[in-house]
Amino acid sequence: MRTQEEQIEVLLMNERVFADLTTGFGVLALALACIGIYGLMAYTVSRRTNEIGIRMALGARSDQVLRMVLGEAVWMTAIGLAVGLGGALALGRVVASQLYGLKAWDPATLTAAAALLIFVALGATWVPARRAAGVDPSRALRAE
Repeated sequence: MRTQEEQIEVLLMNERVFADLTTGFGVLALALACIGIYGLMAYTVSRRTNEIGIRMALGARSDQVLRMVLGEAVWMTAIGLAVGLGGALALGRVVASQLYGLKAWDPATLTAAAALLIFVALGATWVPARRAAGVDPSRALRAE
C-alpha cells in the first residue's frame, strides 16, 4: 500500500531523471562554449600582438587599442549569438514537436545564456587586450 503522493512520485521518477540529465548536459555545453570563447579570443589577441605593437609605435594610445580590440570582439560575439540563437530557436521547434508541453523557446533561459556568453567573450578579450596594450612597442615588434 502506498499513498497517492508516493505513487505519483514513483511514476514521475524517470521524467525527473531525464530532466536532470538534460539540465546537466546543457550546463556542460554552456561551460564548454565559455571555455572555447575564451580560448579563441585569447588566441586571436595574442596573434595580433605584433600589429598592436606597430599601432602603438605609430602613436596609438593603449585605450584606443583596447577599444579597437573590444569592438571587434563585440562584432564577433554578436554574429555568433545571432547564429546560435537562430539555431536554438529552429531546433527548439523540433524538440517541441516531439515532447508534450515543452515550449519552443524560453526567453529567460536564452537571455541568461546570451548574457553569460557576452560577459565571457568581453572578459576573455579584456585580459589579453590589456596585456597587449600595455606591452612596450619595441618589445612587441621583436616578439616574432
